[in-house]
Amino acid sequence: LAAWQITPPPQRPGPLADGPAAPPSPPSAASSADPRAAWRAQRAERWRHHAGLVFVAQVPLQGGQWLRLENRPLPEDTSLPWRVPVSLLVLALTVAALSWWAVRRVTRPLADLARAADGLGQDLTQAPLPETGPQEVARANRAFNRMQQRLRRTLEGRTRMLAAVSHDLKTPLTRMRLRAEMLDDEDLRERMEHDLDEMSQLVGDALDHLRGLEQAQEGRPVDVMALLESLQSDQQAMGRDVQLEGACERPWPGGAAALRRCVNNLVDNAVLYGQRALLSVQDSPEAVTIRVRDAGPGLPPEALEQVFEPFFRLEASRNRVTGGTGLGLAIARQIAEGAGGTLSLRNHPEGGLEATLRLPR
Repeated sequence: LAAWQITPPPQRPGPLADGPAAPPSPPSAASSADPRAAWRAQRAERWRHHAGLVFVAQVPLQGGQWLRLENRPLPEDTSLPWRVPVSLLVLALTVAALSWWAVRRVTRPLADLARAADGLGQDLTQAPLPETGPQEVARANRAFNRMQQRLRRTLEGRTRMLAAVSHDLKTPLTRMRLRAEMLDDEDLRERMEHDLDEMSQLVGDALDHLRGLEQAQEGRPVDVMALLESLQSDQQAMGRDVQLEGACERPWPGGAAALRRCVNNLVDNAVLYGQRALLSVQDSPEAVTIRVRDAGPGLPPEALEQVFEPFFRLEASRNRVTGGTGLGLAIARQIAEGAGGTLSLRNHPEGGLEATLRLPR
């Protein structure tokens, strides 16, 4: 037999109280001076010991006896046992650990998706995301994998198309070159050969640009200073004013051929439009920074980003010497972004255009 028992509060003495009055408290100076204050003290004492919710259990025993169990609230002045705060602390730590594990389990697929999205611009052939986990995460990863496949098929198709066009153009270009060599007019022959060289260079640059979009760079140690010194020697052998300053003590993990192509395009751009090129190298634990500055008039502020667009040229002529093909800076930025770096242009305060290539380690 078990029951809940609520002990009633003592009734207030007075003419309106029903039933017998509470037993009087021992006489004191406060009770004789103020009976109402004495009654309040007596009521508080009773509530402190008896008022509240009481759980009573009665169990029959052998021999007709009963065992009575009562659970009463502790007095106010009784301190809690040390197990209570320890139990609360353990409960709080357990809840915190479980919450952290649940949050990490939910956010880890999102972090993997963000990393895959960042790496998509550098390598379209990266491994697809696992299509497992919660339903929403699996759907997002599946959609991302389909998008990556479509992008790869689009770029591969475009590259194959341009490669086929380039291959088909080789035959008529070869015939035109043979016919040009058979011309008696030397001036006409030189102009035709120059036009054929421009056509071959334009097709080759376009093909290199498209190939670079789908090829990942190999991460091999590169001696940056040896590469730049070799490039400087080749440029000076062509009669160009190219200077090199700074140092890079540690190798950079990347592709040597791609880095040389990127810097060479920047140097060509500086020499063609700014008369000279000054290369400065700065090494740090986080990145290698290469700056190429020329002595030209610079660019309009609105054109500092437009020049990175493929086939964009500030000069409207089709002459390769003065206008170029419009792919040099586009290829250079593509190589920089493929290595996880950045390439930007700015008008130097002391004059000239400065290209900043930052390659993370």
